[in-house]
Amino acid sequence: MKSVLDCIGNTPLVPLLNISKNLGRTIYGKCEHLNPGGSVKDRIALAMVNDAEQKGLLQKGGTLIEATAGNTGVGLAVVAAVRGYKLICIMPEKMKGEKCRALQALGAEVIITENVPPEHPRHFQQIAKRMSQERDNCFWTDQFANEANPVVHETTTAQELWQQTDGHIAAFVTGVGTGGTITGVGRFLKGCDPDIQIVLADPKGSRLAGLINQGHLGKDDSYLVEGIGSSVVPSVFDPSVIDFAVTVSDRDGFQMTHRLVREEGLLVGGSSGFSVVAAIEAISRIKKEGPIVALLQDSWDRYWSKVFHPEWMKSNFG
Repeated sequence: MKSVLDCIGNTPLVPLLNISKNLGRTIYGKCEHLNPGGSVKDRIALAMVNDAEQKGLLQKGGTLIEATAGNTGVGLAVVAAVRGYKLICIMPEKMKGEKCRALQALGAEVIITENVPPEHPRHFQQIAKRMSQERDNCFWTDQFANEANPVVHETTTAQELWQQTDGHIAAFVTGVGTGGTITGVGRFLKGCDPDIQIVLADPKGSRLAGLINQGHLGKDDSYLVEGIGSSVVPSVFDPSVIDFAVTVSDRDGFQMTHRLVREEGLLVGGSSGFSVVAAIEAISRIKKEGPIVALLQDSWDRYWSKVFHPEWMKSNFG
């Protein structure tokens, strides 16, 4: 092992034995929260930097720039620390808190911007793009459009799942942030067996479930979960690999997150609960035998002031 970067990937697949009681079949969790940076985004952080280095787009001592809800930024900060790069992260105000402090502790410069629509010049992705054009020796990793994103999930995450289930996986369930995970995993698994179901876990208020289930973007509304859901279709997202979507409310998703911690001992963040709720809801539609796998996207340590704060939960859900 040359560095901590060699610890990214090969995460365990564990049965959710207590939560699966009385369901008639077992839900499994893919433990991406156990990556060094605490999330599935470690995979794309390393892949995007490797790809940029190989293409000569990133020079020694250069600066990485990314628009991030937090997890990709943390993954990039880990890579930057090992490889000797600087990092600037632009985050929407909704995401500030533990993730912002984690990035600062890792040495990243953090810029907080308003919660505005994607076309607004102050949107966090628009700012990242402009900054990368205005500064010398900078590379915008651009996770929402970088093809290294879905490719790394096709070549690592999906192949791990295939091996861990001995090729008998019945379904894969996750939310969409950039869409890279579900796209890459879906492409590989569908190529192995078209009967494997790929299921989108979408927060209520996101527009993506409508695109999958009705063929057009759904109603746009607010939601509290971080890192999944969208009002626009990300560039790397391939809806054609998805069989159907399940809409999950913030209340149900966060309650399941607490269950994962207390009943399964899995120290996961808010979006993981959404994956598991959607997996349970999807059971009646999955006829293929084999494990149903829910992605556990990130670690609980980014949500002390929100999902795991009693007063925050009470003020939002009573």
